[in-house]
Amino acid sequence: MKEAPTTLKIEHRDENARTGTLQTPHGSVSTPAFMPVATFGAVRGIAAGDLADIGAEILLSNTYHLHERPGEEIIRDLGGLHGFTGWKGPWLTDSGGYQVSSLSQHMKLTEEGVTFRSPLDGARRTLTPENTVAIQEALGSDIAMILDECVAPTPEAHSQGDVDRATERTLRWAERAARARTRPEQAVFGIVQGGTDATLRKRSARGLSDLGFDGFAHGGLGLGETRTERCEAVAVAREELPVEAPRYLMGLGRPIDLIDGIAEGIDLFDCVVPTRNGRHGLLFTSQGILHIKNARFATDSGPIDPECDCPACTSHSRAYLRHLIRCQEALGSRLAALHNLRFYLRLLEQAREAIALGRFSAFRAEQAEKLEASAD
Repeated sequence: MKEAPTTLKIEHRDENARTGTLQTPHGSVSTPAFMPVATFGAVRGIAAGDLADIGAEILLSNTYHLHERPGEEIIRDLGGLHGFTGWKGPWLTDSGGYQVSSLSQHMKLTEEGVTFRSPLDGARRTLTPENTVAIQEALGSDIAMILDECVAPTPEAHSQGDVDRATERTLRWAERAARARTRPEQAVFGIVQGGTDATLRKRSARGLSDLGFDGFAHGGLGLGETRTERCEAVAVAREELPVEAPRYLMGLGRPIDLIDGIAEGIDLFDCVVPTRNGRHGLLFTSQGILHIKNARFATDSGPIDPECDCPACTSHSRAYLRHLIRCQEALGSRLAALHNLRFYLRLLEQAREAIALGRFSAFRAEQAEKLEASAD
């Protein structure tokens, strides 16, 4: 199969942290990068042009949800995600395995795949390693993810062998997904599983590397393990992955999680935390976390964050945003989500600069103190 034209050129290193340029068929991405989550093909309430204006370079959408509605055939016939949505930059599509597994009461998992009853219409549907690739090929994303089995790395799951079985099944599914590819211009990433077990993580990473995927994701994390366990799980897998391949930490979204991931060599991140928290009035700032609904901000004429250049901070006061959020005015949710996304994107811009200057370790220490503080 012809090599996919999605490649990572590594430009600076500072211990395990690194910067680079991810080149895709629809443009380049400066890494490490944060991908705003556009589950249904849109980041809720935010237009494509606004995302580009605040520095977003790549978006993430969800295969399962788009398969449910409007269906991949409609999206394919309207020009794929790029033509259908208006976002002309790179797209990454998650396989939807995690979302389907969350429907445990409606889901049956077998070696063939995952069969479930749609919560929309009750119809019986099945996702397999093969049709998950086919759906994403129809969607036309630049980067597609394989179908994996995700098990929370609890002590019980490890002791009962659930994590071991899921890791081995994910590898077997990965082989089937690799054989199912028909679009050489679309990159496909394997997903490392294994919970917090170092041996399983290594075996999973090594097996996926042997299959020749274009990039690799660390999956099954952010499900209850400690920060230390998570960093160790990523680190042991990293040693088994090709150095030049892009690495993606799936679904981890607190700012400190991004900084930890960068320290372990991660290139791509995604999470709904910035937009979801923004809609509920929880804002990330250079002074710490701000709860905009608090009464003390009712007459505050200052910006959300004096160091931020987003539309909410440059044009509106804390008092106004508090008023909008408390009134459940859609503009308030939009401005708050824009601000949080800009905070994340700016944080990674600063991280890239720190890596280039060889001072990422100091930057990490500075941010660790700020990110867990409260600005209230």
